[in-house]
Amino acid sequence: MPHATQISQYSHVPETKEDLDWADLANIDLSTYGTDEGNAALAQQLIEAVRTKGFFYVTNFGIPQEKVDRQFALGQAFYELPLEEKLKYVPDLDNGEYNGQRWPHHPARARLTEGAHRRDRNICRVPLRKSPRPPQPPHRPRPRAAPDFFTKLHRWDTHDESHLRYMKYGKFSPDEIAKLDDGLWSGGHTDLGTITLLFRQPVAALQIREHETGQWKWAKPLDGSLTVNTCDALSFLTGGYIKSTIHRVALPPADQRHVDRLGLLYFSRPQNDVVLKTIDSPVLQRAGFTQNEFEAGGHPVPTMGEFTQRKQKWQQAKAKDHQYAKDGEEIVPGFKGQYFK
Repeated sequence: MPHATQISQYSHVPETKEDLDWADLANIDLSTYGTDEGNAALAQQLIEAVRTKGFFYVTNFGIPQEKVDRQFALGQAFYELPLEEKLKYVPDLDNGEYNGQRWPHHPARARLTEGAHRRDRNICRVPLRKSPRPPQPPHRPRPRAAPDFFTKLHRWDTHDESHLRYMKYGKFSPDEIAKLDDGLWSGGHTDLGTITLLFRQPVAALQIREHETGQWKWAKPLDGSLTVNTCDALSFLTGGYIKSTIHRVALPPADQRHVDRLGLLYFSRPQNDVVLKTIDSPVLQRAGFTQNEFEAGGHPVPTMGEFTQRKQKWQQAKAKDHQYAKDGEEIVPGFKGQYFK
């Protein structure tokens, strides 16, 4: 690995000048957090955002931009390493492990250079907790969820699959773009945790499918922001009150197709022993959301660790088969794994 003094400063590319069909997303400004009045207003704004769009911005979140840029620089330095060095960090994908460096297998999105090195999308996942705690009985939610319920499902000192991810989408030539039948880098999908944080990425490519309209919209880069989306586990825990957001990565607009797209993301997931049953909440009960798909179908409710491994193995198997998942394919009893177009 390069010495810290060898890591170059990261420079963000200019934003697109094209007039795209941008999503109108709420901005959760945390500068107003900390008082009862401010917290109540933010909570109401957040609930509306996650139920109508599933995506929102967060600003004034307390991480200086220079520290964010340092992470982009580290990611860029990793991808500039020789192939033989990166191959040391390939995980056991067939068994659902994702920590480390991996490449995609979809032939329409893969180009081979340096032997087996696929250039179009490179993913480096960095686990933030390396030593799991001793085995624990499955964690079952309290009879009535307290205000700090979700905070305690994501404790920093316990083992889960939360991680930081560097994701590089390599630029395509005009001939390669012409071979893509759908104009996508990555098809429509949902994330499997609770929320995903995307640090501002100026190359326009992220598209979201709005809950209310079903329309695909571009997510506009907002200065000093995180772009946040809701995921599978949060949907399970709220009985579908909060939906897992479908999103995809499209080819950038014409004025940005000459550059690579380096993403910096944080995937937040509950502790591995959390049972993904609907929490006991008066809000959910008043709205009529009291059972998720596992409970409604009479299926065993998986833990977060079980669901994570099963979905990751399914994702990897589909990548190996060079195809999107079949609609309605059940990967956990009661849950169907899908990609969306």
